[in-house]
Amino acid sequence: MNPFESVVQFFKEAYFELRKSSWLSRREAADSTKVVVLIVALMSLYVAGIDFVLSVILGAVLGR
Repeated sequence: MNPFESVVQFFKEAYFELRKSSWLSRREAADSTKVVVLIVALMSLYVAGIDFVLSVILGAVLGR
C-alpha cells in the first residue's frame, strides 16, 4: 500500500470512529465549562491561600 492510500485509509477510519461518538449538546458543554471554570477558580484561591500562609511562616522563621 502506498503512503497516499494509507493516509486516505486513516482518514476514512477516523471519520467512521467519529460517527460512532456521542457529542454533548450546547447546553451540556456550557454547563461543563462553567463547572470547570468554578473548580479552577476555587483551586487557585486555595493554592494562593496556602502560598500566602507558608510565605508568612517562612518570613517569620527567617526574620523578614
